[in-house]
Amino acid sequence: MGFGHNHSHAGGNDAGASHRGRLALACAITFGIVIAQALGAWITGSLALLTDAVHSLTDSIGLLVAVIAAGLMFKAATTQRTWGYRRVEILAGLIQAALLLGVGTYAAIEGVQRLSNPHEVLHVELLIFGAVGLIGNLISLWVLSSGRQANFNMRAAFLEVLADALGSIGVMVAAVVIWTTGWQQADAVAALVIAAVILPRAIILLRETGRILLEFAPRGLDLQEVRAHLLEVEHVKEVHDLHASTVATGLPVLSAHVVVDEACFTSGCAPEKLAELRSCVAEHFDVPVEHSTFQLETEAQARAETHVH
Repeated sequence: MGFGHNHSHAGGNDAGASHRGRLALACAITFGIVIAQALGAWITGSLALLTDAVHSLTDSIGLLVAVIAAGLMFKAATTQRTWGYRRVEILAGLIQAALLLGVGTYAAIEGVQRLSNPHEVLHVELLIFGAVGLIGNLISLWVLSSGRQANFNMRAAFLEVLADALGSIGVMVAAVVIWTTGWQQADAVAALVIAAVILPRAIILLRETGRILLEFAPRGLDLQEVRAHLLEVEHVKEVHDLHASTVATGLPVLSAHVVVDEACFTSGCAPEKLAELRSCVAEHFDVPVEHSTFQLETEAQARAETHVH
């Protein structure tokens, strides 16, 4: 016996449209920054600015992916796509994290090489182009800030632009150091700082999206505790095939086979047991699971199953 819920998986269209608008505007601003920084890197000969330009290009690509994802993730579910496109946000976050990882690695390698072989950099122009990039980044951050906790897609976009803003600050600091001391290696140091900002965020985002794609249990939900709590429900004798995962941000799911007394099927209390089990996982834990599926079984049915875990 199963227990289904009539949840709308395609909800949130108004919020989705709002996110798409923010992402599209941030994408346009970031692409403008790419053009300015690429021109600045060519004029000044700065590795830090070139690295920041490549990072901004990565941002613009990632933001474009995020715009597309935001448009797809709220499409209605169908008989073939039972969750709609909710998981597109996870794929988008994974792509953006991979792009960040690539840019961070590039910046680290090039920065180390420039430490031993510094190039002359035009510091005044570098400072101007760094300021232009920072202003654009701050505008994008303001546009994305109100929706950054909405889902992985928005969080990834916000983190990318934040990392790029910090990179612009690093470029400006390098320009000031070169201007005041003549130490050309400051440009390479700024590139390494950009790499240090990018890489940890890329790794964190890869880890979080990887957990979902590999269908690990939602962070903060201990299945041993879930099993123990379900066993406290009257007439429940065993819980097996207990699984929990996350479909998308804010959508954890759980399923289990629950062995109950045969009297539950003859006395008609099975629906009541299902309601109690559902209430347990929806209300008792720090991570509430409102979409749960339980299969009630007798001990004889459970013994007949060939795959139990």
